Amino acid sequence: MTKDFYTAIKDRRSIYGISKGTTISDEKIQEVIEKAVKHTPSAFNSQSGRVVILLGESHDKLWDITKESLRKIVDKDKFSSTEEKIHSFRNGYGTILFFEDMNIIKSLQEQFPTYKDNFPIWSQQSSGMLQFIIWTSLEIEGLGASLQHYNELIESEVKQQWNIPNNWMLIAQMPFGKPTAPADHKDFMPLEERVKVFR
Repeated sequence: MTKDFYTAIKDRRSIYGISKGTTISDEKIQEVIEKAVKHTPSAFNSQSGRVVILLGESHDKLWDITKESLRKIVDKDKFSSTEEKIHSFRNGYGTILFFEDMNIIKSLQEQFPTYKDNFPIWSQQSSGMLQFIIWTSLEIEGLGASLQHYNELIESEVKQQWNIPNNWMLIAQMPFGKPTAPADHKDFMPLEERVKVFR
């Protein structure tokens, strides 16, 4: 039975222990992601979100690129822990790359100059909703995921490797796979400090 909406929200967590196993087919993964891309809200119905799904050798290649990019900037004596972290992502089944189409953002800025400064903000908000929907959907399907941000470090090589349009801006990377360990403990601030109700 599919989880109810609130349980799915609660159970969606950062899962770092993942394997190259999967609970659903590649076709189902694509279907879940395509539904999220289609139905995620966006300002002015701009539909600026873009997604690239990397599986198999392409998934491995992404994290090889990331590791070698980090090798250039991380001190040698500290690199082993960095390498271990990257390998934990590479151990997964696949990675979802989130982009925003900046041509759409620029076009909206030109059409509606009054809101010019807001369109990049609204674009990021829409991308955040897309990330959340996909992340929660993967959790419902029994897959663990986390969200990573190696954007500027790898964007140029990623675009070259997979022939990504230059006007797509890389926002985040989501490695996923069959969970091998539960999420870490999470503390919560008191809700009365975060929610106010007025009647």
